[in-house]
Amino acid sequence: MASKKVTITLEEALVEAMNVLAREAGVPVSRLIASAAERELRLRVGRAEFVAWQAEHGALTPQELADARAEMATADAEYLSGGGSEAGAA
Repeated sequence: MASKKVTITLEEALVEAMNVLAREAGVPVSRLIASAAERELRLRVGRAEFVAWQAEHGALTPQELADARAEMATADAEYLSGGGSEAGAA
């Protein structure tokens, strides 16, 4: 994948925190920032798809929302415990 160098402005405390995380993870700061940007894009696309789905099918019921939240919590717990397929990937 092609990369392009860009300049961004961040709060000093955020830069310091990202430097610490990068050192701990053994990855470049740019990789952490790129991952955060990729995550934000995925969230926005997912939200837009969800809004479109609800426009076509109607809003989720409180029970459906509770079930979805429970599934996500289970998946998060599995991922964070090292059971996820991407856990530990750098």
